[in-house]
Amino acid sequence: MLERSLRAYLAAMKFINYPIIKFSFFLTIGILVAHYFGKFFTAPLYILLVFLALLVIFWAIARKKMFQNIIFGMVTYLAFMTIGFINYQYRLPVNTSNHYLNKATDSTQFLELKISKELKPDNYNLKYIAKLQAIDGEDAQGDILLLMSKDSTTTSLRLDEIVLINTSAEKIRAPQNPHQFDYAAYMRSLGIYGQIRSLPSEIILREQGAISITGYAEGIRNHIINTLKASPIGMEERAIIQALLLGQKNEISKETFDEYAAAGAVHILAVSGLHVGIIYMILLAIFSPLRRFKFGKQIQSILIVVCLIGFAIITGVSPSVTRAVTMFSFLAFAGLLHRQTSTINTLALSYLALLLVNPLWIFHVGFQLSYLAVFFIVWMQPLLRDLITSRNYFIRKIWGITTVTISAQLGLLPLSLYYFHQFPGLFIITNVVILPFLGLLLAAGIVIIILALMHLLPDWLAEIFSSIVKALNDFIAWIAAQEDFLFQDIPFSIFKVFGTYFVIISFVLLWKKFNFKRTVLALCSIAILISIFGYDRWKSQVNELVIFQKSRKTLIATKQNQELLVFSSDTTEAVLNSYPLKSFKTEIDVGTFRQERVPSYFIFNEQRIVVIDSTNVYPQLRNIDVLLLRESPQIHLERVLDSLQPKQVIADGSNYTSYINRWRETCLKRKIPFHHTGKKGAFILN
Repeated sequence: MLERSLRAYLAAMKFINYPIIKFSFFLTIGILVAHYFGKFFTAPLYILLVFLALLVIFWAIARKKMFQNIIFGMVTYLAFMTIGFINYQYRLPVNTSNHYLNKATDSTQFLELKISKELKPDNYNLKYIAKLQAIDGEDAQGDILLLMSKDSTTTSLRLDEIVLINTSAEKIRAPQNPHQFDYAAYMRSLGIYGQIRSLPSEIILREQGAISITGYAEGIRNHIINTLKASPIGMEERAIIQALLLGQKNEISKETFDEYAAAGAVHILAVSGLHVGIIYMILLAIFSPLRRFKFGKQIQSILIVVCLIGFAIITGVSPSVTRAVTMFSFLAFAGLLHRQTSTINTLALSYLALLLVNPLWIFHVGFQLSYLAVFFIVWMQPLLRDLITSRNYFIRKIWGITTVTISAQLGLLPLSLYYFHQFPGLFIITNVVILPFLGLLLAAGIVIIILALMHLLPDWLAEIFSSIVKALNDFIAWIAAQEDFLFQDIPFSIFKVFGTYFVIISFVLLWKKFNFKRTVLALCSIAILISIFGYDRWKSQVNELVIFQKSRKTLIATKQNQELLVFSSDTTEAVLNSYPLKSFKTEIDVGTFRQERVPSYFIFNEQRIVVIDSTNVYPQLRNIDVLLLRESPQIHLERVLDSLQPKQVIADGSNYTSYINRWRETCLKRKIPFHHTGKKGAFILN
């Protein structure tokens, strides 16, 4: 029955009959194989290139046959898989001889960097992405994260500025606590494998380097921002304009950003395919008079593409904007060549082109969400739209916006729950109100910027526009305040993601054409999803103890069945909704929570644990399993080890570094395992 259902599913997926979609699929498989299993394939790149060349030769011979068989298709798809694999592997530091990771040492080196992008700073550091150009005078390459400590003398580095620093490059640390955001993995998806921590005083030389396209665009963006600052537009309203039209979100306050996220409208703040699509329609209308002239259609298409590329450069060339610009450029040129093409086919073509340029984009959350949203809108929205027909123009428009919103949200729901663990219940209201005015807001914003740059912006117009943006912010704040409709802390595993998409696709196919095979397929998808929920529930029954790494604090959690018991230094502190417990308790899917003070002795899974704090008081036991040292107790550790005879010694983040170093040496001498959470991360006991 399952085999018949699978055959029915594959037969029903007729929308993937376009060759470009199949090529994109197998290219993706090749990238994923290289990412997750590449370490098991140790063949040098030149061997893989020879293999690819043989595939191409075999393909060229096979395609000349009058009747191509299954071998021809297999070779074609295998070739695209190999291209994806090689394209990913080629960019790894291990395959780049002069990458800085292959030249870095533990000692300090003279590093020559060129600043390529400024990131949002944190409380302690200014953050930049830089291209490493030389190490100790020898050529080197690779993007690296530069963390410049803040102090009273710190001045921001400019794009394309070259700096010489005497320091050392290091790897970006993995998360120190379970189920936390993996910043190192995120930076690897950007092609960044190391970081530099530096003080302003360690910079030996600063000079302006050759101006790049992004540096030139940054200069234009900064000029526009400075011009807007001189206008009567308020600070919060100006920050929204900068996000909508310039891709600059650094000045948006955390409160405003959280409100947009809670209202399900955070996609408005990130320049994406939605914004590019609206600008494409605006440009189409602006340049439409050209179609009256000879070659006007060709000139119109070229001007639209040039403007879209310029918009992508000014907004920072983010993956979502690049994807959208690529797709709409293909649409423009398809019209220019009088070629009729499916939107899904064009979407797949842009997807294929972008992954050939940079295979790492496939791991960007925004890239994934953007493609899923567009795909579900194109594939599913017509079905929803035809449910209600009306002669009333406004009803048709409102229903059209509603169906677009539902289609996009349904396509994004599984992945959004997996990444963000929350669902905005009022997303339909938010989008129905905002989307009709977003085009007007973008068009008016462009006019405001042009007038401001020409010093022709009247105060009354700036104040009206500022009032409109303020009204938008107030509406978003009101939606976000309806906390009962914001569902948070939803546990959702990667298996649930695939299972849910299987259910959605199966039922949409059943909706398109009702028959016995598709009914069986839909029922099988439900059975599989129920099995996944059951498996995740069974897996969540595993008991574990975690001693978290938290600076100057002690935090211990024990999970038994569906209860989470938290031991903390201060029971008055709301630790359950703060780092690192917030994401931890969501991922492990527990039902009840309790918080108590850290005891001096407790038992977990028949293992005895003794805790010694600054009072230096501990129970007189022998042959214990774990000894936890916290709050820098002034003890003679060798005497304690003789008394308690522990199998393992743990020191958490609440201890002085000098004490930890001394304890480590003592345990090394006594051949007792020593675990410092500040260095090795959280200690987990199952």
